[in-house]
Amino acid sequence: MSRKPPQQDVDESQLQVSKPKEWAAGIPGVLVSLQRGVEQMGVSRTAQTLRLLNQREGFDCPGCAWPEAHGHRKLAEFCENGAKAVAEEATRRTVGPEFFAAHPVAELAEKTDYWLGQQGRLTHPMVLREGATHYQPIDWDDAFGLIAEKLNGLAGPDEAMFYTSGRTSNEAAFSYQLMVRSFGTNNLPDCSNMCHESSGAALNETIGIGKGSVSLADLVNSELIIVVGQNPGTNHPRMLSALEEAKGNGARIVAVNPLPEAGLLRFKNPQNVRGVVGNGTQLADEFCQIRLGGDLAFFQALGHQLLAAEDAAPGTVVDREFVDTHSHGFAEYAANARALDWAEVDAATGLPREQIAKVARMMVDSNKTIVCWAMGLTQTKHAVATIREVVNVQLLRGMIGKPGAGLCPVRGHSNVQGDRTMGIWEKMPESFMDRLDEEFGIEVPRKHGFDTVDALRAMREGRAKAFVALGGNFVSATPDTEVTERALRSCELTVQVSTKLNRSHVVHGRTALILPTLGRSDRDVQASGEQFVSVEDSMSVVHRSRGRLTPASDQLLSEVSIVTRLARKLLGEGHAVPWAEFEANYDSIRDRIARVVTGCDDYNRKVRQPDGFVLPHPPRDARVFPTATGKANFTVNEIEVLDLPEGRLFLQTLRSHDQYNTTIYGLDDRYRGVKDGRRVVFVNPEDIAALGVVDGQLVDLVSEWPDDPTGVTKRRAERFRVVSFPTARGCAAAYFPEANSLVPLDSVAKTSNTPTSKLIVIRLEPTG
Repeated sequence: MSRKPPQQDVDESQLQVSKPKEWAAGIPGVLVSLQRGVEQMGVSRTAQTLRLLNQREGFDCPGCAWPEAHGHRKLAEFCENGAKAVAEEATRRTVGPEFFAAHPVAELAEKTDYWLGQQGRLTHPMVLREGATHYQPIDWDDAFGLIAEKLNGLAGPDEAMFYTSGRTSNEAAFSYQLMVRSFGTNNLPDCSNMCHESSGAALNETIGIGKGSVSLADLVNSELIIVVGQNPGTNHPRMLSALEEAKGNGARIVAVNPLPEAGLLRFKNPQNVRGVVGNGTQLADEFCQIRLGGDLAFFQALGHQLLAAEDAAPGTVVDREFVDTHSHGFAEYAANARALDWAEVDAATGLPREQIAKVARMMVDSNKTIVCWAMGLTQTKHAVATIREVVNVQLLRGMIGKPGAGLCPVRGHSNVQGDRTMGIWEKMPESFMDRLDEEFGIEVPRKHGFDTVDALRAMREGRAKAFVALGGNFVSATPDTEVTERALRSCELTVQVSTKLNRSHVVHGRTALILPTLGRSDRDVQASGEQFVSVEDSMSVVHRSRGRLTPASDQLLSEVSIVTRLARKLLGEGHAVPWAEFEANYDSIRDRIARVVTGCDDYNRKVRQPDGFVLPHPPRDARVFPTATGKANFTVNEIEVLDLPEGRLFLQTLRSHDQYNTTIYGLDDRYRGVKDGRRVVFVNPEDIAALGVVDGQLVDLVSEWPDDPTGVTKRRAERFRVVSFPTARGCAAAYFPEANSLVPLDSVAKTSNTPTSKLIVIRLEPTG
């Protein structure tokens, strides 16, 4: 459990590698949680904070979007990574004006993301004026005036980009999109563009709503759960408890992943005796070690097998009542699936046909099947088509709109789904825009704005001059690091609303501002008294979150305060929206949400219920599908077998266990056996031998993109240690953001425009 003091940066020469774990959580998870809490917060603050985490009268975990159980909650309703996330946010370390006076921006730019994050909470608004070497303090009113002056001085509103992180509350997100649209643009890129946009695109087309269709109760009462392209042990650890409960209820679990992940192999639940002194629970009944990018072929092969089983025993496999009553396009889908080319499946998946047949038989035998997925499916060029194939097999079996069955995209950011519900999207439907106009007496623009990739392209090409980020670490979250940094540095203005120092503060425009904000755990007091905010989890449940800690500085403002005060400067005090009222009492924002956002009627009353409320989901609730056809749509998708040139590997980027998105808590990946470093590339031992390198050797990762329209066909990430790991043959893995530089900005998924961070052709080039 290596931890460097905050004044020390990463020394990769200290990196150690050991055998990967075959189980997750257990006592080590508890010890790490307590250690990180005490280091950052002290003993009493740790006890106070963890006691409130994910409790009804406490605050929502900033670590992920996994839902809480309705009714009784455990005393410790959090996981190791949730404890780490809170320790980072509630730390007693601070970064104030004296820190910035001592460190020029050029020096900070040389530090790693880990070092920057370990310095502590930001305490004062800061400005970096054009030509200056240091950030300096600035009064809040002057900061808002400067931003408003720069934005109003642009040639037009579309020259500004307004980014949103998934940790933003519903109230702040609704206010932010209202300010941006009142300003005159729909340029609202967000973190969803880089993760689950492919899920939304596929689900909107096929079932008519871009969200999952299951509840936590469905998951624990399912008969078969297929977990594909996801690592719950690191990314959503509380999901392991739900899988354990499902297993106890008789469910079978299939894991589909190029990497064997400890959490899906065996889970030692620290909240029961078996997890503490016993062997824990074996979760996966079947592990399908698929090749990167082979998931589309895998699900198409499952569909082929299901149809073959139906042909052998008519009326026993295909849910004809559902298909005939509620679906469109089945005949075309079935014809394509029956014509499956097994040679293509073999090449794409690398799986034995017998194993695919076994999983198909498990689906035939199950009356309640759920498919869960995450970014392993969403970040390839054919991501949308892959998720459409997931939907196909679920529609074929009638697994939408029935208890214990459905579709479960597992979101990472704690309120990324809520942000989208509140209007953070560059192409919100006309009906939403009409309701905004009617409610506020304004006229918002209808022209679609830029998503994240298009925003970067606009900045790269000089068509965008200002960038404002409500949360997040944009530079480290985006692909093509060199291009991203160059794009931001070309801006006249960059503004970051943040809790902690990160890479995006040191990659800046000609004028840059840092606006420090309250975190989830901080008490938020406004003119009308203490406030709470609301968030939406991965399963469409909206609930309260109320911080209880004393803020790190009396200079901190809430995100709502920052947005509403900026709006008053930007749009003028006579603007139709009552911004001052919004800031004084968040109930006034929720009253407007209730009249604008579908499913949020009576919002203030319902969100105060002990467990909040569930947003409507027509396919789940009534088998009503608001698609273009009025039914659930089967689709026809062509298998793509990607050619891997000789001497190359397919690389995926992923998180370490000591990391949440771009926030790096520490330097250990306990489950994969990595300690005290991050610049590693996991490679199958047979591939290591075939490529002529050795375990432990230092190499540069060189990505190759022969179809790159920019003409830059090679990108390099330097000095990674080769780690022998039992990943699928031909596949490798490395952490982001260290490997982000290997992904070209213009390499994106079809339809969703999501960067292709999960299928990168690389070669290993030994360092000199």
